Order: sequence, then C-alpha cells, then structure tokens
Amino acid sequence: MAATLIWIPLLVGLLAGLVGTEAQETTLHPLVGRVFVHTLDHEAFLRLAEHVAVPPSVPVTYHAHLQGHPDLPRWLRYTQRSPHHPGFLYGTATPEDRGRQVIEVTAYNRDSFDTTQQSLVLLIGDPEGPLLPYQAEFLVRSHDVEEVLPSTPASRFLTALRGLWEPGELQLLNITSALDRGGRVPLPIEGRKEGVYIKVGSASPFSTCLKMVASPDSHARCAQSQPPLLSCYDTLAPHFRVDWCNVSLVDKSVPEPVDEVPTPGDGILEHDLFFCPPTEATARDFLTDALITLLVPLLVALLLTLLLAYVMCCRREGRLKRDQATSDIQMVHHCTIRGNTEELRQMAASRDVPRPLSTLPMFNVRTGERLPPQVDSAQVPLILDQH
Repeated sequence: MAATLIWIPLLVGLLAGLVGTEAQETTLHPLVGRVFVHTLDHEAFLRLAEHVAVPPSVPVTYHAHLQGHPDLPRWLRYTQRSPHHPGFLYGTATPEDRGRQVIEVTAYNRDSFDTTQQSLVLLIGDPEGPLLPYQAEFLVRSHDVEEVLPSTPASRFLTALRGLWEPGELQLLNITSALDRGGRVPLPIEGRKEGVYIKVGSASPFSTCLKMVASPDSHARCAQSQPPLLSCYDTLAPHFRVDWCNVSLVDKSVPEPVDEVPTPGDGILEHDLFFCPPTEATARDFLTDALITLLVPLLVALLLTLLLAYVMCCRREGRLKRDQATSDIQMVHHCTIRGNTEELRQMAASRDVPRPLSTLPMFNVRTGERLPPQVDSAQVPLILDQH
C-alpha cells in the first residue's frame, strides 16, 4: 500500500510533464525561397503567473537545434545580441528542405537557472503566387542583422525600395549578416554597425536606376573610390545607408542554357588528318644501346685511373737524383748537424759517461778541502725538451 502511494505522485508528475511538453509545441509554415523569421520572446518561455509582466531585466539565452542533431539545419541561423534582447531564428529554405522539420529550443534563465523547452514544427512548402525572377541584393551599412529581422524595419525597407523599382510587389528573399559573408567586426565606436545583406525579389523588371547602379561604368567608378552612377533619388536614405557599390542584380527570367550531357563512346578515336598514330610498332634491338650506356663510362673511368697511377707512381725523382742536385757543402753541413744531434740524444739517454771538470767540486790546494757546487749541473739534462 505504501509503495502504491509513492508511485501515484510520480505518475501524476510524469503526465503533467507530458501535457506541458505538448503545450510548448508550435507549428510554423516557412516557404521555399522566402525569408523565414521567428522571434524567441522571453514571455513565451518564462514560467510566470498570469497577468504578470516579464521584467525586462531578466537575462535569458537560447539554444536551438534540429531534433536528433546537435546543430540547426544548414538553411536556418540563430542570433541574439545579448541575454536581455530577444533571439531570432531566420533563414531561407531551399527546395531540398521541403517537408517537416522539428526545431527544439531550450531557454535558460540566467537569474533563477530555470530551463524551458519548446518545439517548433516547421512545415516547409512551396510559395503561392507568381515567380520572382528579378532579384536584387543590397548591403545596408547602417543596421545589424537583428535590427532588420523584425517585421517593422523590413516593411519600411520594402516601402522605401519601391521608389527605385518598377511598380510591382516586392518580397524579402533572404537576410544575411555581413559577418557571415566575410565582413569584419566593427570597432566599438558609437554608430558603427556590422552591416546586413538584404535580398529582394519581384515579378517586375529592374528599373533604369538599378540597372545603371549595377553597370560596368559604376563598378569602374567604385574601383576608383568614386560614387557610382545613380540617376534617381535615393529613397532609402537617411533611414537605410546602402552601399551602392555592392548591389548585385540577378535576372532569372531568361532560362539558362542546359549543358549538353556527354555521351560515352566506344573508346576509339576517329580518323583525323592532324593525328594519325601508327598502327604497328617495329621491333628494335636495344642490346647495342645498353652496351654503349654501360661500357663507355666504365672505359673512361679506367683510363682516368691508369693516368693517375702513372703520375703518382712512375714519375717520382728518387733520392739519387736529389743528392746529385744538392751541393757538397750543403750535404756536409747537413750531415754534421745530424751527427751532432744524434750524439746529444745518446748522451742525454745515458748518464754513465765521466762528468766534465766544470761540474766537479772545487778543490783548495793548500787545505785540501772540497766544496760542493751550488747546483749539481750533472743532474740537468743537456736537452731540456727530452726531460
């Protein structure tokens, strides 16, 4: 009975959690080729009592990923300026992304450390209405990407752009941060922005003003750091500072020629007057070439060896020729020095010879007294280097 009482609250809590999970599921309908923007508000994730406003000072961060995967799909991006600002999921789906995708979003309350999860079911389908073959992309230097994602700035940009385009409906196709296109992070100076690329499509052709901006003459002026050619009034200023040197126009009204698919052949080249390969190769004997390649270097090396041996061994003068070319006086002088040197070496090696008189003790004739010398010179070698 006690075990049953313990399991009942656990089951009730599990069912309540399941019901809460189903309540946090939201279904959205992105369109292929159209920009999709979803705002992650603090009010939608914070669990507060009813009729209680969310204080703006509560810091909340988000983490979004595709269900069953660690990251978002390739067409979807996430951005949030700070924990006190809302987050945005934005991007443009491609035809390969049609179908159902589930995005799991987890909100983290940085004050209370509470977490809340929400599932976004994306049913991606094809857009209705006419095609938009005329597409233009503008680089807006005066805004960051999260400043353009809300609906109000985007609508204001389309309204201002209608003054530069032919009459027709304009739609946003894509919004990309300039940092994702290789832009640099601006300096922390007031008024400096990261920049954002805004891509717009329409069924109406481009105006003469836009064509002039994207002309080669305008690009040449931009390369020389000069303002491009703009024949109309800039209706986007001063709210949107557009870099007119980075405007690109794409016209998809004319279908691109389909590349011809190469058909595989039989692998045999056709007859050509400029290329006629021989059909048969004549037999050749490479024995002569091999012998020449090997024997000629060996023969040259043998001749060089014989020449060097003759010079080193057979061209020596000898002692007889040397003695005949030397004078007798020089030979006698040399032999004398050599004989004396040999004698001195023998005397230094043997101490059995009688001592010279100069080395004997002094003798007094009257008294017969002998005095030892101050230094026994007999113990000093004649040649100091041999001691």
